Amino acid sequence: MPAAATKPKPTQSTARRPVPLDLPYAPVAKRPLPPGRPREWYVTHNRRLKAMRLAIALLDSGVYVPNQARNETIRSTAERIGVRPPSDTTCHMVRALMRYSR
Repeated sequence: MPAAATKPKPTQSTARRPVPLDLPYAPVAKRPLPPGRPREWYVTHNRRLKAMRLAIALLDSGVYVPNQARNETIRSTAERIGVRPPSDTTCHMVRALMRYSR
């Protein structure tokens, strides 16, 4: 019997059974950042995290295109989710994240 003629083993598919969602979402426990890195690394790391949070909040609020995400829109979203107003550099990074996620 050729190998192609054998039946594959059935796999577990999410299409056949519902996927349990654990709502409401609870953030993962924070861990301390690794010590000994240059200060610029920590600044960049925190900026990326903030940009990611803002990009997710914008997508959740219906802003899907980077052209719609002006600095004022991003800053008002930051105020709504309880984050300090982002700098121009962080706003640029938010738009870049939205652009490259497509």
